[in-house]
Amino acid sequence: MTIRTLLIADLHLVSHEVEKNQLFEKFCQQAESADQVFILGDLFNTWLGDDLSAPHYAQTLLTLKALSSKTKVLIMTGNRDFLLAHEFARQTNCQLIDSPYLLETSGHQYVLTHGDELCTDDESYQQMKSILQHPITKFIFVRLPKKWRLKLSGQLRQKSINAQQNKSKEIMDVNPSAVNELMKKYPGADLIHGHTHRLNTHVEKTFTRYVLGDWSAAQGNAIEITDQLNRLEIR
Repeated sequence: MTIRTLLIADLHLVSHEVEKNQLFEKFCQQAESADQVFILGDLFNTWLGDDLSAPHYAQTLLTLKALSSKTKVLIMTGNRDFLLAHEFARQTNCQLIDSPYLLETSGHQYVLTHGDELCTDDESYQQMKSILQHPITKFIFVRLPKKWRLKLSGQLRQKSINAQQNKSKEIMDVNPSAVNELMKKYPGADLIHGHTHRLNTHVEKTFTRYVLGDWSAAQGNAIEITDQLNRLEIR
């Protein structure tokens, strides 16, 4: 029996961006016929804890719950929504998964990851990530008053924007050596990731690297795996 798998990443949903949210709802309705759906990070542009962010995305959570009642939905956190946690999973009936995740389907294996951990040339980003995504930091942050979290998030986001303006495009892309080191652990598998927003297919010597693109209000993209891998445009 052929298993139909859909994969998306980097929607960066914002509650007030109606058109993009509607596009995601349309995708979810169409995805109900799939056997499983993977979201590989940054579904949300910002997530400051389930208690603070969930009420702003009530419709999105209902959309995910409706989809998960029809098919299996597995979500990997990204660098924008790494604070997705138990309450989000409970409300949506989606499964939160760790990175990297090994997908075995249709007689082939795929390594799934958000992709930011492969951007090792961006040393300042990796240092910041190691601090912000440390379990102790996350434990403390989600227990801060909501107004403190909002203020700190705004400051960190502005700092990130300023830093990116002075970085080359090469630094913010994946490092080939980091990719190769990861794939050595999974001989025979291919790689699927997002994060870089550089939709492309890279054929290497021993594997193929499929990069998912980000979504705009008018168009999204997905990978479909059945007996073979195909790319889909979402409109």
